[in-house]
Amino acid sequence: MSVTTTFAAALSSILYHGYDGTEGFTGFVNEGTWVIFALILVPIYIMVIAWFTGTPRDTKSGFLGISYLVGFTTSMWVGMFFLTVLIGIVFYGGAPEPIGATGP
Repeated sequence: MSVTTTFAAALSSILYHGYDGTEGFTGFVNEGTWVIFALILVPIYIMVIAWFTGTPRDTKSGFLGISYLVGFTTSMWVGMFFLTVLIGIVFYGGAPEPIGATGP
């Protein structure tokens, strides 16, 4: 082993405290995703349905509300994506799995 390899291994041990990435592909759909989209967002689903099926109906306002929800959700997802990549690069030495290398 060279000095550089030994130094990198020691630095990795100090910085990461033995924690490595998860094995395999850590994709989008897992238990938390199902809980969020199936249970937590039920009031939002009911609200959107009520905009178009309730009385009085105002389709223009309904589509305006949909566009606000889509815009807000997109800004949150894109912002969190960039933060996740940044945190991965700064604290874990590389970009997360779909962008960087797979597995530990």
